[in-house]
Amino acid sequence: MADKRVVVVTGGGTGIGEATARLLREGGHEVVVSGRRAEPLRRLERETGALAHPSDVGDPAAAEGLVRAALAAHGRIDGLVLNAGIGRGGAVGDMSLQDWDEVMRTNVTGPLLLLRAAIPHLLESRGSVVAVASVSALRNGTGNAPYATSKAALLQLCRSVAVDYGPQGVRANIVCPGWVRTEMADRRMTRFAQEADLGEDGGVDAAYAEATRALPLGRPGEPREIAEVIGWLLSPAASYVNGAVLTADGGATALDPGTLGFDFRLTPRGQDSAPAR
Repeated sequence: MADKRVVVVTGGGTGIGEATARLLREGGHEVVVSGRRAEPLRRLERETGALAHPSDVGDPAAAEGLVRAALAAHGRIDGLVLNAGIGRGGAVGDMSLQDWDEVMRTNVTGPLLLLRAAIPHLLESRGSVVAVASVSALRNGTGNAPYATSKAALLQLCRSVAVDYGPQGVRANIVCPGWVRTEMADRRMTRFAQEADLGEDGGVDAAYAEATRALPLGRPGEPREIAEVIGWLLSPAASYVNGAVLTADGGATALDPGTLGFDFRLTPRGQDSAPAR
């Protein structure tokens, strides 16, 4: 196809990264997927033909190796999806410094290293970068200091690429998802179900429903829905979109939390009861 592109996707074994790789392959594009766990990548390779390259791009040598692998296989790089990320919680006064370092290394330093290795080739192809940040880059919750800080930093890192390399034709944009049903979010919802005592029949589904029922769309997103946004940003259809921050959050950031009391009866957890409508 005339619009065939070569795209590198990090965190490509599951969730949003996997959905993005599948979407791009369905569109006839070449895809190189990276991640720390080999088996999900190998499965994706078998099922879609994407090239699996297990690696930890928080390591400078691994980031350079991923770029070399893409060039060896396809001769060029047209797109880069910075999706690899981890979550760790904690308030500033009690978070673990080890957690802080791990989050920053994966969520900020890893993308930086990969960008540095890929920029010469993106300049050559006048390519596109999409960073998968989070609504946590724009809004915060309690006990979320490491993750929210890292995603805000990723947002500005990607905007720096937009500003510095836009004149040479490289576009860089950011997607900020809200709650999306991924492995990482499932783990958080499992803990939430236990913390909120949602009952024996509750579990992950009940936790997602409780966490998203105040959103305008009233549900979590699916990985494919975020992948569609990423695919559009990578495509020529978004040729004049640069440095943009697109929220894909079911309307979460459009909602004024100060109005929630008009529609919900709000009771702090651990006191009388869970919030009730």
